[in-house]
Amino acid sequence: MRILWLKSDLLLPLDKGGRLRTWHLMRHLAARHAITYLAFADSDQSAIDIEGMRQVCAEVIAIPRHDPPKGSWRFYLDAATHLADPLPYAVGKYRSRRFVRRLRGLLDTRTFDLLVCDFLFPAVNLPGALPCPAVIFTHNVESEIWRRHAETKTGRANRLLYALQYRRMLRYERAVLARFDGVLAVADTDRQTFARLYPDAIPRPVHVVPTGVDTEYFTPGSPSSPTTSLSIVFTGSMDWLPNEDAMLFFCREMLPLVRREAPDVTLSIVGRAPTPAVSALARQPGITVTGRVDDVRPYVRDAAVYVVPLRIGGGTRLKIFEAMAMAKAVVSTGVGAEGLSVTNGQHLLLADEPRTFARAVVRLLRDVQRRRELENAARALVVGHYDWSGVAGALDEALIRFARVRPRAAAPDVSVAQTLPSGLAATAQVAGAGTRDR
Repeated sequence: MRILWLKSDLLLPLDKGGRLRTWHLMRHLAARHAITYLAFADSDQSAIDIEGMRQVCAEVIAIPRHDPPKGSWRFYLDAATHLADPLPYAVGKYRSRRFVRRLRGLLDTRTFDLLVCDFLFPAVNLPGALPCPAVIFTHNVESEIWRRHAETKTGRANRLLYALQYRRMLRYERAVLARFDGVLAVADTDRQTFARLYPDAIPRPVHVVPTGVDTEYFTPGSPSSPTTSLSIVFTGSMDWLPNEDAMLFFCREMLPLVRREAPDVTLSIVGRAPTPAVSALARQPGITVTGRVDDVRPYVRDAAVYVVPLRIGGGTRLKIFEAMAMAKAVVSTGVGAEGLSVTNGQHLLLADEPRTFARAVVRLLRDVQRRRELENAARALVVGHYDWSGVAGALDEALIRFARVRPRAAAPDVSVAQTLPSGLAATAQVAGAGTRDR
């Protein structure tokens, strides 16, 4: 097939969960299909990254844009300019005349068997009518992420701001899902949530693409964790708000409890673009904030316990399967392991309350035998059931089925007034005067 794949960023460097998932799936799909990849690229993105995309697609088209660093004054200024925007900020910032022109040019001059919109965000630039079937690949239920943000924020102003973004995302997500010929989700829990939130919006059953892991790349050390290690590790993109919240919450509420029982414990926070709040954690004794690293495996391999104290999120956590592939003992919240087919007490330990979470970490630091039991069971699970090759094969079959679907009738642009309260209509146009170059 000839597939047009839309995304809000390039996949390289492979330092985000969504990038990793798409990369491994496209790597297998590219062996059978000709993929044209249209995405934004950061203005300082290296030519090596752009050229490297050809490993997973026949053609890559990059539209330059730049996001200010999260936590910077430019970030807050940019966010402030969207306060009156009826679209959620996370979506509205991707409106682009250049993207729209390039997309329409491709659709007008070439023939594609299928369009794949990767995440909700590129859909803001879609025209109303498409000449081929279109599928949206959702890695999260985005509105649920914003709802959880609103519930966990402190301060009245913060809660009101995030509640506003949640309501905007809820409207936008419904409108986007309704216009596609097929919907892909990464967990059955997401499929159930879509059915609950938008029972009349999705025309066909949601197809679930399970999370996978490269079990040949993520391998255990020998031993799987040093017997005397008192090291804890967390990995993830540290400019993603759920990860930032997780580490701030862990260091404030859980780590002090762990240190009462294990004073020499250390924590490594490994991942790209730490926000100022996360960077400040490194001022505390025993906490290391690495920033971007070329390879997370040495940090994970040296740790005794891998923690996932997420309170906010959606989709599935690639980080857990990567840790399990490396035979790590994992302690996670229920939200952290949401959507994964894992058993508490057999493959990992689950705890939501800070004291319970801290006790689980301390137990694994002290009880090497129990740690080994979890390590061995975790590795066996992902090797036996979650290698990317099998996951990609199921996705390939689903995409072929969707490509045979007759395209839906022309739909209005997903961000226009029809999807929003009437009072917001004047500012909602995307493809016209409201479209912004970014």
